[in-house]
Amino acid sequence: MADWVEACAVDDVDEEDVIRFDHGGRSFAIYRSPDDEFFATDGFCTHEKAHLADGLVMDDIIECPKHNGRFNYKTGQAKGAPVCVDLKTYPVKVEDGKVMIDIGRAAETPQA
Repeated sequence: MADWVEACAVDDVDEEDVIRFDHGGRSFAIYRSPDDEFFATDGFCTHEKAHLADGLVMDDIIECPKHNGRFNYKTGQAKGAPVCVDLKTYPVKVEDGKVMIDIGRAAETPQA
C-alpha cells in the first residue's frame, strides 16, 4: 500500500544536491540529479549514523560526512569500505511542483 507524503518543493533541492526530510520519527534524504530527477533514501549512513544530508553529492554518489563512506543514491548500493550495508531507497514522484515519497515502501536494492 502506498503511503505518499510531501517531502519538499521541487525548488527546495538544488541540482546535484541533497536535503533532509523528517517524518513520523524517521529521517530521509532527498536528492536531485543533474538530469532533474528526484530520489529518496534513508537519511542516515548505515555505518556511523551520520545524516547524509550533510554529505557531498557528486554524480550518482552521496558521500557520508563522517567517514567518507559512499553510496549510490539512485540504487542505495554501498560503494566500498567502510560502508557495507546498502541504504533503503523509496519511490519518488513529482506532482504540482512537490516532491512526494512513498515512505511505506522501500524499493528493492538491485544487486551488482
